Amino acid sequence: MTSMTSPGAKENFALAAETAAVSRGYWTTVWTRLVRDPVSVGCALVLLLMVLIAVFAPWLAPYDPSQGTMLKRLSPIGTEGHWLGTDELGRDMLSRLMHGGQMSLLMGLMPVFIAFLVGTSLGLIAGFFGGWINSLIMRTTDVFFAFPAVLLAIAISGALGAGFVNAIISLTLVFIPPIARVAESVTTSVRNLDFVEAARASGAGNFTIIRVHVLGNVLGPVFIYATSLVSVCMILAAGLSFLGLGVRPPVPEWGLMLNTLRQSIYIQPWISVLPGLMIFITSLCFNLLSDGLRSAMDIKR
Repeated sequence: MTSMTSPGAKENFALAAETAAVSRGYWTTVWTRLVRDPVSVGCALVLLLMVLIAVFAPWLAPYDPSQGTMLKRLSPIGTEGHWLGTDELGRDMLSRLMHGGQMSLLMGLMPVFIAFLVGTSLGLIAGFFGGWINSLIMRTTDVFFAFPAVLLAIAISGALGAGFVNAIISLTLVFIPPIARVAESVTTSVRNLDFVEAARASGAGNFTIIRVHVLGNVLGPVFIYATSLVSVCMILAAGLSFLGLGVRPPVPEWGLMLNTLRQSIYIQPWISVLPGLMIFITSLCFNLLSDGLRSAMDIKR
């Protein structure tokens, strides 16, 4: 027997599904869709594991990352007592990779987080008020778009000098303009919607309208865009350290480790690529998780 489903039944089923999604709440639906994506869940678990290892590295690492034995320099992977070998100064690679995750993750997340706060605020102000305020803010940020992100980060770091704090400042300045542009674009499209006009007609002040009606609609798209920048920020931070403009030795950091191991690539190539492999895996996980989050939040409310 062949079961027949009437068009009315299909419409009722779709309406019931949509009503159930609304009743559960937007963020509940987003979370449900996200956890059903195996790629996003896998990437989130890998990143969580990396964060936990980096945070507890002082207790988990088998050796001091700054102490080495020259007699054991460039030991291959699988050496007894050194599972991932040793670097050019005989320091344990596993310990240095675990400790290096602290700086690498911090230099990837902190600039984007600060740029998210500053850029979103600037974009909200520019998009909501428009006029000369919009022109002043957006034309100022356009100056930064005249330079490639890599060259701009190198120029700012070079002017400020090497160091962790200066690297954070330079990367933050690089990512504020694109985030501000996205926030301004979304705010401009939201400020003329009916519910904003209704709030303005009811006598609500600008600050109240931004906080209650505009901010919630802007944060989602801007947050998704910001998460996609974390992987880019990690690569730029590693590049600055590789060029000597980031953290300074003997602090373990994946980009700096690539720089110190580059001369040993013909002797122990597998050891030399380990920091680069960690950067690649972490950046890939952030990218895939950002894509999964974008798909999960793509819900018509």
